[in-house]
Amino acid sequence: MQTLLEDDCTRLVLSGEIDVAMSDELTEAVAEAEKAGLPVKVDVRHVEFMDSAGIALLARLASHTPGRPLLIRPPDVVRFLLEATHIGDLVDVVEHDPAN
Repeated sequence: MQTLLEDDCTRLVLSGEIDVAMSDELTEAVAEAEKAGLPVKVDVRHVEFMDSAGIALLARLASHTPGRPLLIRPPDVVRFLLEATHIGDLVDVVEHDPAN
């Protein structure tokens, strides 16, 4: 997981398994994003697994950062969780990375 501070946003790059074992990293990422005070873009294109820790991250980003978090290219496993938990109502999803 990477947290990148860009001129106009905070970008989180998630890959592999996003689960409870990453709770400390996820909490730190939310704190960094909140401190930056910028909109958040979350690149999830390389996520292979996500549990409730990942969903909690998205919910915290939605409530603690300006605007709606932007999810970039979510794979099916992430899309399923967005729909099942209704977190998809709190984020915007795009198929193309707006930075490219």
